[in-house]
Amino acid sequence: MKKLPVYLAILIGLITVSTSFAQSDKQKQLEEKRQAILEEIKQINSLLFKTKKEEKSVLLQVGDINQRISATENLIRVTNQQANLLTRNINENISRISDLREELKVMKEDYAKMIQKSYKSKSQQSRIMFLLSSENFLQAYKRVQYMKQYAKYRKKQGEGIRVKTEELQKLNQNLIDQKKTKQKLIAENEVSKKQLTEERKAQQGLIATLKKDESTFTAQIRAKQKEADKIDREIDALIKAAIEEANRLANASKKVTKEPTTSGGFALTAEDKALAASFSNNKGKLPWPVEKGMVVKSFGTHQHPQFPNVTTNSSGVEIATEDNAPVRSIFEGTVMSIQVIKGANKVVFVQHGEYISVYSNLATVSVHKGEKVSTKQKIGTVAKSPTEGRTVLKFYIYKSNTKINPADWIYRM
Repeated sequence: MKKLPVYLAILIGLITVSTSFAQSDKQKQLEEKRQAILEEIKQINSLLFKTKKEEKSVLLQVGDINQRISATENLIRVTNQQANLLTRNINENISRISDLREELKVMKEDYAKMIQKSYKSKSQQSRIMFLLSSENFLQAYKRVQYMKQYAKYRKKQGEGIRVKTEELQKLNQNLIDQKKTKQKLIAENEVSKKQLTEERKAQQGLIATLKKDESTFTAQIRAKQKEADKIDREIDALIKAAIEEANRLANASKKVTKEPTTSGGFALTAEDKALAASFSNNKGKLPWPVEKGMVVKSFGTHQHPQFPNVTTNSSGVEIATEDNAPVRSIFEGTVMSIQVIKGANKVVFVQHGEYISVYSNLATVSVHKGEKVSTKQKIGTVAKSPTEGRTVLKFYIYKSNTKINPADWIYRM
């Protein structure tokens, strides 16, 4: 077997190691993603499918089953990616094992020849005669050094064979483990695919029910949107009034360092500016307003999945959570206002400099107007809808009087 140049062998080794590390990192990322989806499915089942006894409207049932189908599809996709990556790893291991076996074979053949040669001249007498036959002292010294180097080389060859053998055994075990992991993932994917098929059948049945009486259901959606728009207008008006009051008090204290903008923003004190900057610096890292929950309606305008001619709009996000779930402030600030709004129960407004977080549909409130609150401090509990049988927090974030998407600010929302 022709040996590779040393520099080329080292380069190939480095590439193999770096590829192995990259694939290991990718596999770790995929596993983390898979576990996150499994947790999401667990939350969907516990929060949206709490009990079979609770009656839900067909529209809610379709929305809930859509959530579960979407999560299951993501799970299958990620699991497939993991299985495909494992297939590549297994193929590379098989190739590496083949190379190692060839290397080991050559090393053993070389070692056998060396041992055979050594055996022929291993007697003490042969070594002495080899030294005594030297023409001078320098040649004798060189022959002594040669014998030492030869013995050292034999030891090194033996150690090399041991290392290669261990590496081969390790790769073989790794290959067995990877094959087991792959089979497990494939088996789990088969279960997920069966569940997905059942979910889609249930979905089709519900959609057929919707299509039979489309006009009634579209009227329900529009009526619900009209009610949501009315609540949003009330919240907008309350924020406008609260900003005006805050500006009046700030101007009266003569501590204002930033005048209100023409769009009706806050007149900020130095303390407000610092708090707003701190809030802004935590964009994407803020905690959820509930400890356990999932978004069932996202921010913005959306086309209804079953009725293309119907659009819905959400000024915030709706988060399904556990019954009597505590609501917590997403950042330190001051309770700006507490209101009761028809259709939204109790609503708490917390000011964070020029930002405002709004917590709607609370059953109880445990703070008061003007109170300083800290990050994750409890401010109340979420109300449960008697008609829908679910516990949902409506959550908004404003920059002064402009609505912004909470998903951009809350960690992994």
